[in-house]
Amino acid sequence: MASRKRVYDAEFRDGAVRIVTETGKPIPEVAEDLGIDPGTLHSWVSRARRNGSPSSDRPMAEPSGGRAAGE
Repeated sequence: MASRKRVYDAEFRDGAVRIVTETGKPIPEVAEDLGIDPGTLHSWVSRARRNGSPSSDRPMAEPSGGRAAGE
């Protein structure tokens, strides 16, 4: 039996990550409440902490402060 991969939009992912980060609830509890796999939510939270967004695989650009030190 083939399983279908569910696709979650960016708004849902952002909201799920926000629940974890703002409430401090454990990932498994939030995942159960939302009906998603805890591993999926864990990856979104990790990606958000690393890249600034659960929807992006690329790190956010560092704010440009002008010249680099020593220039």
